[in-house]
Amino acid sequence: MGAIEEIYADVDADVSEQRFREAVEQKVEQMEGLADEETAAMIIAHEIADNEVETISDIKPAMDEVKFLAKVLSVGELRTFERDDEDEDGRVINVEAADETDTVRLAFWDKEAAAISEGELEAGDVLRVKGRPKDGYNGLEVSVDEAEPDDEVEIDVDLGDDSNIDSLTLGQSDVSVRGLVLGTESVRTFSRDDGSEGRVANLTIGDETGRIRVTLWDDRADRADELESGTAVEVVDGYVREREGSLELHVGDRGAVDEVDEAVDFQPDATPIDAAELDETIDIAGVVRSTDPKRTFERDDGSEGQVRNVRLQDDSEDIRVALWGEKADIDIGPGDELFVAEVEIQDGWQDDLEASAGWGSTVVVLDGATGDAGPSPTESGGDAGAVSDGGNSTGLDAFADGERPEAEDADEDSQTDGEATEFTGTVVQTGDPVVLDDGTETMKVETGDHLQLGEEVTARGSRDGDRLDADEIL
Repeated sequence: MGAIEEIYADVDADVSEQRFREAVEQKVEQMEGLADEETAAMIIAHEIADNEVETISDIKPAMDEVKFLAKVLSVGELRTFERDDEDEDGRVINVEAADETDTVRLAFWDKEAAAISEGELEAGDVLRVKGRPKDGYNGLEVSVDEAEPDDEVEIDVDLGDDSNIDSLTLGQSDVSVRGLVLGTESVRTFSRDDGSEGRVANLTIGDETGRIRVTLWDDRADRADELESGTAVEVVDGYVREREGSLELHVGDRGAVDEVDEAVDFQPDATPIDAAELDETIDIAGVVRSTDPKRTFERDDGSEGQVRNVRLQDDSEDIRVALWGEKADIDIGPGDELFVAEVEIQDGWQDDLEASAGWGSTVVVLDGATGDAGPSPTESGGDAGAVSDGGNSTGLDAFADGERPEAEDADEDSQTDGEATEFTGTVVQTGDPVVLDDGTETMKVETGDHLQLGEEVTARGSRDGDRLDADEIL
């Protein structure tokens, strides 16, 4: 075995012997005869040991220089910018790359950026990269000094499809994805470390593969006030981050949320209510049986909060849902169908389980279900999008054609519209109309009588669907 082979054998890095020899030859030429091949081989081996990392997850922003392998996931658009002391504009192109452990953004500059924009680099290519890492605006970035394709190495990373929500992964940027707006939150302001004021708002979008929370920063935050539930949109140039264990899609000054005409489907994947367990976070769906008045309270810091309780029922069970903050203002009444995402199951009154819908939850009011087509969001804007249960065991099938889950021994005669009937139940909502709950269904009662919450009464009169025009209250 020759000297170069022996030195190469001691190299603990994923470098082929052919590439090692090529690097040695280049080093000999660079040193212009000051080093022979053996000396050059030792220098190359030392450089590899100092700079090469085994995986992308090993790269730290504090490193001066790194060498690593990565597979190209996507190639961004060429951007130009003005340099302070030069007449010629600078050019940069960002490339998303990954290995089995993590993703990284690669920044290519000027001539290399122009070459990539002309198609010299494609998704799926494996690169051997040398560059300078830093903590960028969207996470880890590497400013590339050298990069060359390596056809001899395979990296087991699925290219995915950034056209749907389920394919999004942590660290991605330049993401474009379409979805249906499921809910929005108002703009909030905050102070940055430099004293300036920032603005942020959130909305939630869903498609046939899942849903994701979208965070809109500064000038983009106003879109949350401009968009309605049921609007089909495309998030452009977003980047994926993690918050409290869940992925979020962020939109900054380079990104946008645009309305689109194409239909986008969303399929709720809800857990049956009777399968809910304490301290877990789940999605639930069902029909509103009753609603309580909104209550306000004072927090420990002196600010005012608000909450409203509703009782939600699917074809397996019912549960009290606490709607906190702005969600308490959502126009919800008995008979409405809801999809409530990411509720926390907690101990409730009298040891019953309760679902808490806080800041991270999404509440979607659905129209009446229509069999296989599934329910569509309120204010859906025509054909912009639709919500479908996708055949999942969510309990929504029981609401087809506007039906409600009822007890097996329900009195069929009492369900006849237009005839005199009576309904006995507890007052769960006062006002106009009063809402009675008998434990299996609710009834909206038109009456001039003054009733109190919790009072058990019998209303007699003419019934029309889930409404009863009371002639007498007993």
